[in-house]
Amino acid sequence: MSSFERARWLALLVPAGLMLGALGSQYIGGLYPCEMCYWQRWPHDLAIVAAMFSFGLRNHVWKGRFVALAALGILASGLIGVFHAGVEYGWWDGITRCTATAGGSGDLMADIMNAPLIRCDQPQWELFGISLAGYNALVSISVALVIFGLLRHKEA
Repeated sequence: MSSFERARWLALLVPAGLMLGALGSQYIGGLYPCEMCYWQRWPHDLAIVAAMFSFGLRNHVWKGRFVALAALGILASGLIGVFHAGVEYGWWDGITRCTATAGGSGDLMADIMNAPLIRCDQPQWELFGISLAGYNALVSISVALVIFGLLRHKEA
């Protein structure tokens, strides 16, 4: 497998895996995302779409551009994760403190009043002292740098 193919698969599978993990933790694990958690998801969505486009194109230059765009999305999510983790650890103040996730009973006012209040400055889950935002930062930034390195690598 060429360096480009490795980069392309990483650009698709890593954000897809991170999004599956985020959605699984939300819908199966009951961890409601805060506003900054959602901010980290948007660039991953972009990365998935851009990587999928790279598989559908014939022009190698455009394939590479879409893989690079996916890597930029992954990197952006990681940088947002750094910011979010810093807010959680109290290193700096966040732009926002909380958000609420509405339910789906059909009664909008009841949904609003019963929605859980999710604070951006308090991690809901940690492993070895690292929050989900911290893990997103570590994985996303590392993988984005690997993808950029693979794209720069010229095949012999």
